[in-house]
Amino acid sequence: MSLDLDRLSFEPLTPVAFLERAAAAHGDRVAVIDGVRRWTYAQLHDRCAKLAGALAPLAQGRPVAFLAPNTHALLEAHFGVPWSGVPLVAMNTRLAAAEVAYILEHSKVSVLLVDPSHVELVDAALAHLSSPITTVVIGEQYERMIAEAEPLKITPADERSLLSINYTSGTTGQPKGVMYHHRGAYLQALAMVGHTGLSPSAVHLWTLPMFHCNGWSFPWAVTAAGGTHVCLPKVDPAEVWRLIDDEGVTHLNGAPTVLSMLAYAPAAHPVTTTVRVATGGAPPSPAILRRMGELGFDVTHLYGLTETFGPAMICDWRPEWNGLDQGARSRLKARQGVGNMISCRARVIDADGVDVPPDGKSVGEIALRGNNLMLGYLDDEAATRAAAPDGWFRTGDLGVVHGDGYIELRDRSKDVIISGGENIASVEVEQVLADHPAVLEAAVIAVPDERWGEVPAAFVVLQQDAAATEAELIEFVRQRLARFKAPKTVTFGALPRTSTGKVRKHVLRDAAWAGTKRRIR
Repeated sequence: MSLDLDRLSFEPLTPVAFLERAAAAHGDRVAVIDGVRRWTYAQLHDRCAKLAGALAPLAQGRPVAFLAPNTHALLEAHFGVPWSGVPLVAMNTRLAAAEVAYILEHSKVSVLLVDPSHVELVDAALAHLSSPITTVVIGEQYERMIAEAEPLKITPADERSLLSINYTSGTTGQPKGVMYHHRGAYLQALAMVGHTGLSPSAVHLWTLPMFHCNGWSFPWAVTAAGGTHVCLPKVDPAEVWRLIDDEGVTHLNGAPTVLSMLAYAPAAHPVTTTVRVATGGAPPSPAILRRMGELGFDVTHLYGLTETFGPAMICDWRPEWNGLDQGARSRLKARQGVGNMISCRARVIDADGVDVPPDGKSVGEIALRGNNLMLGYLDDEAATRAAAPDGWFRTGDLGVVHGDGYIELRDRSKDVIISGGENIASVEVEQVLADHPAVLEAAVIAVPDERWGEVPAAFVVLQQDAAATEAELIEFVRQRLARFKAPKTVTFGALPRTSTGKVRKHVLRDAAWAGTKRRIR
């Protein structure tokens, strides 16, 4: 009898395998809570397999997109779409119609599944497409499609094959398709299990959008642990607090603005069981950390990008820091930290690619590589090579390394505005403003905002003898981009320039942030 040693000791890594294991080990336990509806892991497994069976003949080998908030359907997509043998494109629900259309065409999507709340947006986007695609409305049509399908589970032969495509606007404003592989998502999910203490007793509340870096791989991580997913279509502080109390939430993730919303909500109160929170997008302020600690939340600061499957670094807490005073602990918690447990060591390098000394003063660019880095940008080899010229991904973020090896960001080298955890490319907004007939030139920068951390503000030079109001220009942008990208204020007048005529954005920023500390990732 021959023995197939390859099959004995090797199985391609894929995060969808976690659902197989969860169904076998925890099949009778609640996997998903979505409003009044509940599904066990056995039921979730069955639904995802049938979703795959329904999608495969429609997809014909091309990606499948979902445009939906945090509902059971988007969670099911993270297993059902890969099992159908094609990549998942989970789309940002805050985009404008033209942006949705661009992503659908660029990724060559075959099927788009849409939540009823976004049907109008999809109808507008489809009008921009050069060829039609199949659309399915989540609800009765979606449920009927699953009920009538035969189960299917296609597993990858190559663990580095394409799992999903996530779009990021970058600094130029043109979205780039970041390609995730099965191996990276599998390992990243395990890292999240380890770092956040997920277990079968975990109850994870979906305050982080699942479309954002595939929810930092938590659709797979919570499932790997056999925990419970609690879906939340919209972050409403009162509803979050109700779910924390009624469902026994133990874990949630989100940008610091989510923490602020919860910490100062009328319903806020100390929890009876510690809730573990992972936050990223900006360093949580010492005041928020103190307030969340008083309420019984244990906050961990993470750092990453779309290109790194979400959190590539973590402020890995050392027990010896517990004895420090509150101010010192808060300053340490705000650091970006060290590479997560499946990452290569994060580096901070100078212009020549040499590591800066770990003195807490020498500034360099953060560079990353490892199993949780993208395959590259879809159909954009030039951008991929520019981002990783020597096999190390250049994040565009500047930082220092402290003596203990922990990294702390000091500035951004890109003019990206991070508002409530969402990236906004200033160039993209400037280009839209420049399309207005009254505008001669525009500069957009980040300005401080109590709720969102920072928001876009525009500085505009009008055409000679032309007229436009602040409200008119803001609405002009809102009609062409996602509303959160529109400037909150418009200031009219001459722009500061260098001797060569370039706009001196740092002068505008310095004035806007005078007397306050700029929040950075």
